[in-house]
Amino acid sequence: MESPVFLHMLLPNIPPYVSYSWLAMIILIGASLALRGKLSLVPSGLQNVMETFAEFSLNLSNSTIGHHWAEKFYPLIGTLLMYIALSNFMGLIPGFESPTSNINMTASMAIPVFLATHYYGIKVHGIKYLNHFLGPIRSIYALPLMILMFFIELIGHIVRPITLSVRLFGNMIAKHMILIILGILAPAIVPVVILGLGVLVSIIQAYVFILLTCLYLAGAVEEAH
Repeated sequence: MESPVFLHMLLPNIPPYVSYSWLAMIILIGASLALRGKLSLVPSGLQNVMETFAEFSLNLSNSTIGHHWAEKFYPLIGTLLMYIALSNFMGLIPGFESPTSNINMTASMAIPVFLATHYYGIKVHGIKYLNHFLGPIRSIYALPLMILMFFIELIGHIVRPITLSVRLFGNMIAKHMILIILGILAPAIVPVVILGLGVLVSIIQAYVFILLTCLYLAGAVEEAH
């Protein structure tokens, strides 16, 4: 696998996925602080990019979670979108490594999403949140079916952070390996065609992660019928 040159040389004792995740955080925090003091009614440049991310996150939250919860959750959704997209794009820069190509990095985002989902589910519904795990038929006569549905739903919820983290990690590591292999076989074609494919994969995987996050949050706060 390609060696992460720059930060690995500067910080040899720190795993590359950690150092590059720090770099992504520094870039996003620095961009936010730089924009905070010079916001304009007519956005341009970096402000235009950041507002596009914010508007997209708000619209996605509105359409999947609902207007009532969108303003509460869209800062989380927007942060995840920008952070994952930036981390994905880092893998396209020579000498850099994508932090999301490491399972530890993707799990560190999937687990908080899992915890937030059930935290808000319990906060909104209290003990009635268990109704989400019991299936559509709830009566004393359907008790065996309710028990079966509970364990099926429980397993489904437990594997959510695993599927979130593995999906993003697997696609990023596969993209990285394909770029290396095709770069060796066809170095003249890779800069035009394959890097374009890498950009597309990076955008799609960031979108899929936040879309599933929205759906999980929407399922937790909605009423169980």
